[in-house]
Amino acid sequence: MFGARHFARYEFLLALSERFSAIGLEHSESSENGVRPNYFTEWKKENGARTLLPHEYTHSWNGKFRRPSDLWTPNFNTPMQDRLLWVYEGQTQYWGFVLAARSGLMPLADALESLAMTAAGLDTRAGRNWRNLQDTTNEPIVSARAHQDWPDWQRREEYYNEGQMIWLDTDTKIRELTQGTKSLNEVAKAFFGVEDGRVTALTYDFDDYVKALNAVAPFDWAHFLRERLDTHSGATLLDGIKRGGWKLVFTEKQSDLARANETTHRTTDFFYSLGFGIDRDGKLTGIKWGGPAFKAGLTGSMQLIAVNSHSYKAELLRDAITKAQDGSGIELLLKFEDRFKTVKIDYRGGLRYPKLERVDGTPDRLTDILTSVQ
Repeated sequence: MFGARHFARYEFLLALSERFSAIGLEHSESSENGVRPNYFTEWKKENGARTLLPHEYTHSWNGKFRRPSDLWTPNFNTPMQDRLLWVYEGQTQYWGFVLAARSGLMPLADALESLAMTAAGLDTRAGRNWRNLQDTTNEPIVSARAHQDWPDWQRREEYYNEGQMIWLDTDTKIRELTQGTKSLNEVAKAFFGVEDGRVTALTYDFDDYVKALNAVAPFDWAHFLRERLDTHSGATLLDGIKRGGWKLVFTEKQSDLARANETTHRTTDFFYSLGFGIDRDGKLTGIKWGGPAFKAGLTGSMQLIAVNSHSYKAELLRDAITKAQDGSGIELLLKFEDRFKTVKIDYRGGLRYPKLERVDGTPDRLTDILTSVQ
């Protein structure tokens, strides 16, 4: 992929354990990785973790060798700055996703479903209306990755996933500009693949990367990138998917990957319908800002006890959401500390899960990206 190696030997430290954290930590010539004990034995259930190793491996080139200049400080008295984390982590998130698919770690169908879930989560994120992506690169400094009560509004370190969308957008744009003769592959090889064998960091800034893009496909890349980093319109978020020959839709049927993720995380997803997730104990998680549950006054500290006067079960709530399309509403009994509360939600949209749908008559650049090794 990158045309050079910046290590003599690369070591993956992979812990299969419930005791170690689900860590992914990069070094120049190794990485520390933590997964569940069933990572290999229940392969299909762990598809959501398939990008971990390609992601950390990519960091040997992107982040450790080619490093943003403000992250290569001469001493501990000079504060580091995170302005280019959307390249350091965002493009690594993109390559981790792409290389997992190209290598066969993640089947193409799962890769498309994974991208659909990433795109839908960002496209419906209320916090994107006030906080731009560039500002989220300050999050590790501002909050030290502390818990957020309203992540849908506050926004986490979304330079990872929204960064992935920007680089998909960039990749498909290069392919469009060059009639498919070039791609982000050429940029990566030219930018990260220099000085074979060198381990010491080679720094860069924003203008350096713009120059690398222009060398492959002349375009106003500075404006292209700053528009996606500094604005709140969200108009360009799905451009990479559209230019890739697909579109984001919602369906009542949940994908295999989504079901596997629910099993892994021990949660059930009603985020795009009622507007929350729920764990196995009935505790609400991840309330969608402005969604039906939010408007009804539900919070993440509540526990769902009953649905339409019946003890809560995930399948019962799914059935209630489907039936409520006739306008009958959904009645929830909730517990908050030592108090109980009954709430009726007038929701008629049915179950909704994100999916990518092929657009007939358009170039299928997305499949080319995920399957080509060139």
